[in-house]
This record gives sequence, C-alpha cells and structure tokens, in this order.
Amino acid sequence: MGSCLCSCLTGGPTDEDGSRSRVEGNGAARDDRHYLDCGLFVRLPTLVDNLVLETLDNVRTLVDLDQDPPRSMVVLHMIADKEDGWLTVVLSMVNVIPMADPLGPAVILLLLDDCPLPTKDLVVRLAAKLKLSSQYVEENRKRPVLLRNKLDDSPTVILFSLIALEKFAQTSENKLTIKQRLAVMEPNPLLRLEAWVSHADYQYQQVGFCAQWCLDNLFEVEGRPFTYEGQDFTGLNVMLNSNDTSEYLKISPDGLQARCDATSFESVRCTFPISSGCWYYEVTIVTSGVMQIGWATKNSRFLNYEGYGIGDDDNSLAYDGCRQLLWYNAQARGHGHRCWRPGDVLGALLDTEAAHCVFSLNGDPLPPITDLFSTVSSGFFAAASFMSFQQCRFNFGRDPFRFPPTDRPFKTFNEFGTLSEEERIVLPRQIRLHKLRQMSVKEGACTLCFDNPANIALQPCGHRGFCSTCAGQLEQCPMCRTEIAAVVPEQDQQL
Repeated sequence: MGSCLCSCLTGGPTDEDGSRSRVEGNGAARDDRHYLDCGLFVRLPTLVDNLVLETLDNVRTLVDLDQDPPRSMVVLHMIADKEDGWLTVVLSMVNVIPMADPLGPAVILLLLDDCPLPTKDLVVRLAAKLKLSSQYVEENRKRPVLLRNKLDDSPTVILFSLIALEKFAQTSENKLTIKQRLAVMEPNPLLRLEAWVSHADYQYQQVGFCAQWCLDNLFEVEGRPFTYEGQDFTGLNVMLNSNDTSEYLKISPDGLQARCDATSFESVRCTFPISSGCWYYEVTIVTSGVMQIGWATKNSRFLNYEGYGIGDDDNSLAYDGCRQLLWYNAQARGHGHRCWRPGDVLGALLDTEAAHCVFSLNGDPLPPITDLFSTVSSGFFAAASFMSFQQCRFNFGRDPFRFPPTDRPFKTFNEFGTLSEEERIVLPRQIRLHKLRQMSVKEGACTLCFDNPANIALQPCGHRGFCSTCAGQLEQCPMCRTEIAAVVPEQDQQL
C-alpha cells in the first residue's frame, strides 16, 4: 500500500495505551480510511492493480458466507467511494484480471456489488478512457494497430456483447430500440450466432446458447418459430425443472442445459426425485467458474440474493470444481481433484443402501461422502447452483454416459422418470408471463402457490392463507416475519 505523505500521520487518534486505534475485527479498517481520506497516494493505479490481483488470489478462500472479506477488498471499496477512485478500480479490473481466469467474473461482481453506483457523467468518463466512442473508431479505423487488434470475431467479445444487449433490454424503451435496429440488419446477426449452439468449441457454444435465448425471450424474429416448437423430445423423461428454479436462471429448450448471467446465485432441481437404490448422472462442464453441482431435497432452499445454493444447508450436498471444494450445510472442505475445465465430465452417484455419495471427474472418483445422510434419507433431486456467466449440460441417461461407474450396478433417472408433453416444454418468458396473466386463481387458494387450498394457520402469529405444502417450507411468516413455532389446520385453529 502506498505511504501517506501528510504530516498528520503521526498525530492520529490513539488508544489509552498509546497504540493507534483500529476497528476491532476489521483488519485495521480505520487506519485504511485515514490513509484514503488524505487522498495522497504514491502511484495509486499501481496500488489498485496490486489490490485487485490480491483479491483475485484471496477470493478462493472465501468459503464461509459470514466471514469478513479480505482486507484488499475492503480497501478497494474505500477507494471506490470517490468518483476518481471508482474509475481507477474499474479500469484496473479491465486491465489486470485475466480473461481466462475462472474466478475473474466472481471478483468483478464482488467488488462492484458494494461500490456506489456511478453517475451518468462518470460512466461517460469511463467510456472515454476505454476509447469506446464511435468517433474514435471512425478516426482510427485504418490504423494498423486497430486492424491488428480487431476483436469483432472473438467469441468472448461477442458473448459479453450479447449479455450487455440483454441487460439493456430490461427497459421497454431500450428493448424496442434494439429490436428496431436488428430488424433492419440483413441478415439478423442473432440468427447467424444461433447456429453456434452445437459448435464443438465451448466458447462458441455459449454464444449460440445466449443468441438462441435472446431470440426466444427478448428479440423475436417474425416468421421464426420458437426453439421448443421444433425440439425433439423423443426418449426425454427427466430434465431440469423450469418450475423449480430461481427466477434468473436460463434453461435450454431441451431442459438439459442451464446458464446464469445474473449477479445472483441461481439454482435448479431436476424433475424426478429418487428415494431408494443407486443412481447416477453426469454433467458436462461448459464454463470453468463457480458452480455447485450435486444433490438436494425439496427442503433445500434457493436464496439466490443471499448467495445460498446447493450445499449451503443440511438438505443438500455439492461439488465445486472451480474452488476444488465439497459443500455441505454451508461448510466447505477441499477435495483431491484439479480445477475443472470446459469439456470435463462430472459424475454424481448416490447410493441410498450404502448411505453415501460419490463424485468423479472424468471417471476419477473421490472417496464416498456420507454427510447428506445424517439428516435425510430419501427424496433426492439432481441439483445445481451457478454464479455469473456459468453454464453446464446435464445427462440423466438419455444419452450414453461417458464415465459410468464400474464398481456397482446403478439406475438412471431417464429410465424411471416420466414427463407429460406439457412438462417437457420450457416456455419462453413472455409466453409464460402471458399465461400467468390469464390464469384465474380459485377462491380460497394458497396465497403462495395459488394451487392447493389454503387450510393452514401459522403459530404463534395466527396468519392464514397457506397450504400444507408451502407452510412446511417456511421458517418465518411471510406476512410479519415472526418465527414459526407450529402449523395447524384452520379448523383446529377455530376450535
């Protein structure tokens, strides 16, 4: 950290014993604030670069949701409290975080999440620093250095441009503007990019997935059928459950691929639970970042905004191949596998008779894990949670497994699961919302699921309007936030 050059350094506040005061348990945060308030740094950009790289190294150790952030992150947030500091931090992240680092997106989101929102003028200054203006491009179009560094064919640049378009389209005005611009482009670039969805290269696959999702959900093209309408569902008996997922997770039309491009920790379960026997499924890793993949019961909660997912309660167990951790009940421990890479295959086996789970990477198994069976013994779903810009593909047995277990017989989800024609369809968001608007809620229906009859009262607050299924998943009353001591049928309440 750069030295403070102001003369007041030696006269700062002290404790009674003469030592410099510090905020207890916060890594000398008050001293850090003192340095930053002086505004006098030796080579601030270099300092910030070093702090960003230090945070990138330290984020792998952030395994406890309640632990304090590393000191480097605290100092960066203090620097970003001022406009010039925010600009320096953002430029540093652009310059020093390697694009290939799987933890890079997580670090960027962690740093920006607690920074103040920039003003419009500050964003304009950032764009000028990055030379993003159309005027600059026109003036330098024929310069050799610009031609050499031309990136419009880079799949990574295209991917994040698509994601940026998606974010801009969150307002109706922006969405209309983008659709109008795409309509006059011949051919529509999204139609060309959609063909990459089955590309052999995983970077191109991500572009194809996002282009297809945008065409189905945001920027519809007249005359183009929705992808699900031409999907071949032959032999598909188990898939990811689009009705049992957190709200921002993207699920492919065949129900076997999932991707998160939100800043929250998105989760999903499959459609088929298992209660007894030995079961196995595989996951092909498309991106190498933070994903927690494994097993969960219906009681495992998806708290995406709070960062809780699979493996963060006692009803789920997860394998994290990026940080090389196993997760159970929000506690992590290391495993012996290397970091996963795009194209790797994670195998997940659950044996209720032996009361253990086994994870394997490309056929290399870890020792059996028994933690999950200490609290539950049945009702397990294949499940996963995703940090930003992460994607993978599931195989529940419809296709041959690449690394099936050889030490025991096992069952496949697809062999025993069933899906109706309606359950196989992953509807685009706008169609789904239109159907929801047309639904009529039965009188006396549960105020949470709007499906089952409301026949439960919560104790001690006495609030009603819930079904037994929803009430069984609550810890606090959604009306008053009182801790629930008991749930009783309404007729008993009246007595």
